[in-house]
Amino acid sequence: MTRLPRPAVLDLIGNTPLVKVTRMDTGPCELFLKLESQNPGGSIKDRIGVAMIETAERDGRLKPGGTIIEATAGNTGLGLALVGRAKGYRVVLVVPDKMSAEKVLHLKALGAEVHSARSDVGKGHPEYYQDRAARMAAEIPGAFYADQFNNPANPLAHETSTAPEIWDQMGHDVDAIVVGVGSGGTLTGLTRFFRHVYPQLGIVIADPAGSIVADYTRTGVVGKAGSWAVEGIGEDFIPEISDFGSVRAAYTIDDETSFGTARELLRAEGILGGSSTGTLLAAALRYCREQTTPQRVVSFVCDTGTRYLSKVYNDQWMTDQGLLPRKRYGDLRDIVSRRVEDGSVVSVGPGDTLLTAFQRMRLADVSQLPVLADGRLVGVIDESDLLMNVHADTRRYHSGVADAMTDAPQTLAPSASLAELEAVLDRGLVAIIADAGGFHGLITRFDLLNHLRRTLA
Repeated sequence: MTRLPRPAVLDLIGNTPLVKVTRMDTGPCELFLKLESQNPGGSIKDRIGVAMIETAERDGRLKPGGTIIEATAGNTGLGLALVGRAKGYRVVLVVPDKMSAEKVLHLKALGAEVHSARSDVGKGHPEYYQDRAARMAAEIPGAFYADQFNNPANPLAHETSTAPEIWDQMGHDVDAIVVGVGSGGTLTGLTRFFRHVYPQLGIVIADPAGSIVADYTRTGVVGKAGSWAVEGIGEDFIPEISDFGSVRAAYTIDDETSFGTARELLRAEGILGGSSTGTLLAAALRYCREQTTPQRVVSFVCDTGTRYLSKVYNDQWMTDQGLLPRKRYGDLRDIVSRRVEDGSVVSVGPGDTLLTAFQRMRLADVSQLPVLADGRLVGVIDESDLLMNVHADTRRYHSGVADAMTDAPQTLAPSASLAELEAVLDRGLVAIIADAGGFHGLITRFDLLNHLRRTLA
């Protein structure tokens, strides 16, 4: 196989801009964000993608026609896929099943083979994403396992590019850098560089609640991990390449704060970052506000928020996850996912066509819609109603919803019991919540399951 020339787009990796936060409360400090989202693959992981592949090419571990395998929360995979596919390699990635749909679609668009692994198991379990990737690497001939968690090219990429860029862009005047820990490469690369050029610099750890990293830096004890929704940072083990020698402080940031801070960054500064960016920024703001003397602090926009439009920037998903504040009633209205009062109900009118009903179901990923006329519930239509009407004659897609809907649906009052709700759902029906005050919304089996999930400790 003839080795393909190095793609020119790889020359755009690095030298990302640094911007000052001007419209958020940074206390007595100045806070700057390095926009790693401006890398061609959209994240800081482009740096290690090219570094690990080209190092492996030089030392002979990756040969023409070879296969690149990695376990990744998404961004390292995107960096590897960008570089690897452009160079003509097969790229096989194992990702946790909590990864955003946008990342998966991007990986597949780049030509990577994506395998989903369980995110509810820990290191050592055969279905843990890293264990699964290592097993695949041993089974596939000519495979190069990138293994970002143990690959020295990972921290070296940050030591030789990210760190000196920050040092130069800050005019050799920086007091602290706020980082997250996923593989540990950014932390270690920055630590090594600044240990030589400015050892007084402090590293501040931003860690999702549920991860063990922040507690480890404070106590030296490897604790038990929980779960978190933020992608890309936080771990249930301590990566071997991690160097915590310059850590000055560590903050644990819950998911609600991380996601909310990412959204606030967009509103306040016009910067669209991902979920891990929210974690880093929340920790950076806390650190800055706690200082009594001015400091110059740097953190990162780790990746682009366009990868999280279906999550961080989706009000419905945020509400379903319990990450947006919502009025509580203490009755069945608390289980309704899409409330009328919130303006989130997806509905049709009796005069709309069945095609319109189908398209709205598909867009909202629901199987039934309330039929509203002047804000009043006049019926409900589901996918069975659609199929019954159009299967023999597709031209009936152009007929009206009124001809296919159930026009006398059974309703439940918000004050009804959970047992009454379950009885309706057990009959294969959707619960329609309504009373003298009007229609409040629908409850599906999934809505009830999601409500019960949120009650977990």
